This record gives sequence, structure tokens and C-alpha cells, in this order.
Amino acid sequence: MTYEFTIIVPVYNEEDNLERVEKELGHYLAICTKKAKVLFVNDGSKDKSQEIIEAICQRNVDFHFIKFAQNRGLSAAIKAGFDHVDTPLLGYIDSDLQTSPEDFNLLLQHIGPYDLVTGFRENRKDSPIKNASSLIANGIRRAFTDDGMDDTGCPLKVIKTDYAKRIPMFKGLHRFLPAMILLQKGTIIQIPIRHFPRMAGTAKFGLWNRLLGPLMDCFAYLWMKKKYINYQIERIG
Repeated sequence: MTYEFTIIVPVYNEEDNLERVEKELGHYLAICTKKAKVLFVNDGSKDKSQEIIEAICQRNVDFHFIKFAQNRGLSAAIKAGFDHVDTPLLGYIDSDLQTSPEDFNLLLQHIGPYDLVTGFRENRKDSPIKNASSLIANGIRRAFTDDGMDDTGCPLKVIKTDYAKRIPMFKGLHRFLPAMILLQKGTIIQIPIRHFPRMAGTAKFGLWNRLLGPLMDCFAYLWMKKKYINYQIERIG
């Protein structure tokens, strides 16, 4: 069976959400415009997430998983997904399902001429503090990166795999994926998508790692931009 699209789902202590993830992603795979599969990346969960993930994968041939020995954070989970994907296209979605898998089809419509298509949460269903801190953080990142993106933290993206595999990920850099595609001379676009309240589980990001942490990450990005190696091979003899 030839797959064209892999959906990466980072998981950390999401036992209350995973059966809904199975239901919604299972439904989406039937209507996806590409032949798709799902890759869970369990980031060292301490609850029953792994048990549930393994049960999901046993009853769904299109579902697979990676399990970390220890918690390493969202950037590491996304990077591991990138490293293990073997399809031309990849995407990722958070396991809290505050975005809908069905909206992947909106992003896939645009991936042809673009190398990264990211969602933009037009009407966010988060708390005022969370919305305000994200707005400020996005403004700071946009000033540092000049990537033109209004919502780099949106957990719904589609990327051409060859570009994703060349991203030198480090902790916090998942917030700079559009900018890292631009460093490769790739093309990016943002598309409005729906956003929903969290139905179960707890958010993994607070004020520090939503606002002050990303500010420090901006300086790491500037260092990366200065040192980044990018080349194109014209001929091989």
C-alpha cells in the first residue's frame, strides 16, 4: 500500500483525548484527498496514553506509533516524527483536537506550489490570557523572522517531507517552522482554519513557555539563521 501523507500526532499525557483522536482521524482518513496514515509520537507520557495508543494501532492498520523512553518536549516529538516519515507529504496536529483533522484538506489544496502550508486560527476558543500571550509572542517572532505568519503556533500544518527533514530542530524551534522553510528558500502560506475549545486533558503550556520562553528562542533562531547551511546541487558526475 502506497501512502502519500503522514499525520504526526505528538502525545503527552492525553489519555482522555485519545479515543476521540482515533474516531476523528479514522473518519478523516476516509475522506482525505491523499492516501494517509497516522503516526503517534508518545513523548514519555506518564498516564495510560501508551496503552491506549497500542490498542488503537492494533485495531487500525493505518495507525502507528513511536514511544520515547523519556519526556523530551514537543519539538523533539515533532522532530522524531519528521525523521521517521516515509511519505512525500507530512502534517501534524495536536492530540487535544482543538483543530479539526478535516481542515487538513484545506491545507492540502495549496501544498502544490508551496512547501509549507500552515493553519491560521481566525476565531480562537482559548482564554483571554492565552489568546493575548499568543498574540504578543507571534508579534515578537514575526519581528525577528519576518516570515509574515500571524499564527506560527497553530497545531495544524502540512509540509513537503524533504523540506521538513532538513530542519535542524532544537527545543522551541517548532514555533519557527515557517521561518526555517524560508531559510531553505522554500515557499509558505497560511490558510484560515477552525478552532475549538479543549474538551479534555490539560494544556501543556503556561505563560512562561508561551511568552517569555519564545522570546529567548528568537535569539536562538537568529543564531541559527546566521549559521544555517543551505545548498543546491547542480550536477553530479
